Amino acid sequence: MYWEQLVQCESGTDVGLRRKNNEDSHCVHLCHDETEWARAGHLLMVADGMGGHAVGELASRLAVETVPHSFLKSPPGDPRRLLHDSIIAANQAIHDRGTQNLDFHHMGTTCSVLVLTPRGAVIGHVGDSRVYRIRRDRIDQLTFDHSLQWELERQHGSLEGLVDLSQHKNIITRSLGPEKEVSIDIEGPMPILSGDAFLLCSDGLSNQITDPEMGAIVRELPPAQAVRLLIDLANLRGGPDNITAIVGRVGELPANVVPYQVEEFSDEPPGPGWAWLGGMWAASFVMACGFALLIAGHHLKGLIFLVAALISLTALLVISYRMKKNAPAPPDFDDSMTHHSRPHRTAVGLSSKELSELLLRITLELRATAQADGWGVEWEEHDRLLNTAQTLSKEKRFSKAIRELARCIHLVMTQLPRAVRAS
Repeated sequence: MYWEQLVQCESGTDVGLRRKNNEDSHCVHLCHDETEWARAGHLLMVADGMGGHAVGELASRLAVETVPHSFLKSPPGDPRRLLHDSIIAANQAIHDRGTQNLDFHHMGTTCSVLVLTPRGAVIGHVGDSRVYRIRRDRIDQLTFDHSLQWELERQHGSLEGLVDLSQHKNIITRSLGPEKEVSIDIEGPMPILSGDAFLLCSDGLSNQITDPEMGAIVRELPPAQAVRLLIDLANLRGGPDNITAIVGRVGELPANVVPYQVEEFSDEPPGPGWAWLGGMWAASFVMACGFALLIAGHHLKGLIFLVAALISLTALLVISYRMKKNAPAPPDFDDSMTHHSRPHRTAVGLSSKELSELLLRITLELRATAQADGWGVEWEEHDRLLNTAQTLSKEKRFSKAIRELARCIHLVMTQLPRAVRAS
């Protein structure tokens, strides 16, 4: 990926229909200049707090404050290691706050972070919030759900007929905060292609909308409209939990930009640098002069030069050894839980026709309900959008029909009565 490729990014969050407060938090940091981009990269993050009411809100807020701050303020280095250390810092901050107050004891949060760097996409992940990549007609889940269901399936394969998975769906096995130490999945770097879109979401979204539906919506709609429709559909299907979504789409490389080669990530500690190399050259030159003086018959001067060169070389080797010994060791990533370049699950998004037909059915059912209950919808505008969408569908211009239907649905959902939300 290149700095010149613009990233369109939109985010949204909703309390849902059955919760009184929103325990989800999210953040988006797009770099302001190429220097910051080369050093860190664009950062997107979703956190879903646990613990109830203000406790969950506090945990997720601490996460989205600590991770970006720590990551963006770190000295240049491998983004995988920097992201790992930043999530560790967030876990420490949440755990410390939880131990200071009995009301906050064992509070926690999920944490899913996507960093778009010059060398590819890097992900840091704990919990069951998700990061997806939508590439053409495919949607790939790039994170492993740290839930009891996924852990059981990983260990035993299919559990159909053996375990009631509905009883384990929302039980997570890892989160930030409850424990002093936490295991973090670091994924990537994964290649980023022009047109790739990424979706980060809490389980309030992924539990209500299928992967093929999400893939088609993100593929067909601009990020802002995709986020609105995803949240609207999750609420239409009950909205039992808080809903958060971030959609980022990578633009095309401008025609006047010449592609260039970027350096690969390396876990090796940094070398001694130009000063050390200069010292080696100088010591080697002095040693060569010493040999020349010996050959010329100036034995005393030659020996002095040789001794000086040997002392210098010994000192440089000692410095090099100490630098390597004191260099920080790379984090011990658990490869049994982390796959650095392949998705954990993949699906084919609905076709444009299938999505258009699905949204039309939803629109008509929602319209009937809203009219029967007397919602204050601008029906003239709604009917205009609906008629346009139906005409476009008959002309097989499904992508444009989808946009009109998404507007129809949102127009009605903005008038969702507060009494329904509070029930």
